[in-house]
Order: sequence, then structure tokens, then C-alpha cells
Amino acid sequence: MPKISLDMPNELLEDLRNHVGDDKKFVSLADSIRTACRKLLDQLDEVDARHGRIEVD
Repeated sequence: MPKISLDMPNELLEDLRNHVGDDKKFVSLADSIRTACRKLLDQLDEVDARHGRIEVD
């Protein structure tokens, strides 16, 4: 799996960390970021489909 690097405001990072760990929504910070990216891409696909730019299966 490719690795990436990014800059992120500290407030956003701390907010994400509040949701990572035992008995929380995400097992790791990387997992939370991957999940957020997938959700964003799904939402963008829905917008594109509504505007007739793509067909969603």
C-alpha cells in the first residue's frame, strides 16, 4: 500500500485522535483518514451522478 504524507492543522488532528483507540470508532489514525477519504469520494460520486457527470452502479 502506498504511503503519503500530509500537513494537517493541529485542531483537526486532535479531533481525529479523540475518535481513535480502544472502544472508539477507529483503530488507528490512518484508518480514520482512509475512512474519511472513502466517504468524501462516495459523496462526490453522488454529486456527480446528480449532475449527470457519471453513472453510479
